[in-house]
Amino acid sequence: MAAFAAVMTGQGLGAIATVQLFGDSAEDVLRRVFRTKGGKPFEPADGRIVLGGIVAGGEMIDEVTIGCEDPHAFAIHCHGNPLIVERIMEVLQRQGAQAVAAEQLFVRALTSKKNLDSIRIEAKLALATVKTIEGAAILANQVKAGLSERIRQWQNRLDSMPLEEVVAEVGDILERSEPARLIISGCIIALVGPPNTGKSTLLNTLAGREKAIVSDIRGTTRDWVSAEIHIPPLAATVIDTAGLDSSIAASGGVEQAAQQKTAVMIERADLVLLVVDFSQPVEQLSEPVLKLLAGRRVVTVLNKADLPSRFDPASVPGQWGPAIQISAKQGCGIDDLICAIHRVCHVADFNLHTPVAFTDRQTHLLKALRHSGSNFKARSILSDLIESLLLNTGGKYPTEVS
Repeated sequence: MAAFAAVMTGQGLGAIATVQLFGDSAEDVLRRVFRTKGGKPFEPADGRIVLGGIVAGGEMIDEVTIGCEDPHAFAIHCHGNPLIVERIMEVLQRQGAQAVAAEQLFVRALTSKKNLDSIRIEAKLALATVKTIEGAAILANQVKAGLSERIRQWQNRLDSMPLEEVVAEVGDILERSEPARLIISGCIIALVGPPNTGKSTLLNTLAGREKAIVSDIRGTTRDWVSAEIHIPPLAATVIDTAGLDSSIAASGGVEQAAQQKTAVMIERADLVLLVVDFSQPVEQLSEPVLKLLAGRRVVTVLNKADLPSRFDPASVPGQWGPAIQISAKQGCGIDDLICAIHRVCHVADFNLHTPVAFTDRQTHLLKALRHSGSNFKARSILSDLIESLLLNTGGKYPTEVS
């Protein structure tokens, strides 16, 4: 097998970048371009970290550390400047390494090992982009004894257990997979509501910094701004949208465009926080505005609870989700709001050691398994779940299944 090289970190001016070198001739390639610090011979050993530099034609390209993962796999950690990363890749290619995408290298590396199946490979791939420690724990479980192990149990017991039992277990896994997706990949939370209800103040409070423009002027936020927050086990992108107002929406111009963007953001969001002014009557919420929330996952936020109340919490319909009283300005009630977010997203006390589907391919095949109707078809689908990634992708990782 030849040597393959891939950039494992995202583009941009990051502090550190990683280039992975893998293959039977990887060590030979590395010896030709790497010089240890102090000029000592390069002696790779599993788990060893070696300091030195990548050189070409007597010129030092960059100081690096080499992580020796096994006899055929090395991680080159260099400075994150894209120009440096590009030059290192060029040097490796001139020495015979083939440049591949990170996903392709992962598949090549993992399929070279024994006792690996498609689901375990997908778990390893997903670990490269997981958003939270809890998400990493979920994925690690899939590698050890999660979905992969459950499928093998079904394969071994399919002739002795009713297909209905398998179907019921599949339904449970699919139900748990949505909250698992939010923990693994992160979620989008849209702050939605009438103008001047304190959405921007809430964004700033959740983010812990001044991210949005906060003002008492009605309709200050015409577009949307966002902030990244961590509310374990979730990592969330919180988006402050333009205030929804049916009179503005009908007026045209810039305001109408902002309203339309808010409607699009509601569609994209995993969760909507409907922010209303607790000091104003329920009439602040117009019927056209509420129609946008139909069928969405919602938590109602009764903001400005530090002011005299004119809003009747009992008037909040069940489809608006739980109603939580807060004062974003004073930072009161935020813990209760976070607990409500966890409950509505079904991630509160989520079992990190449970089998879940975490790719579109797995979800697609599990849904097909639920409707298979016969042991013969079910066995074929189970085989696809374990083996189709290895047999059919030609080294390319399928990111989406329609």
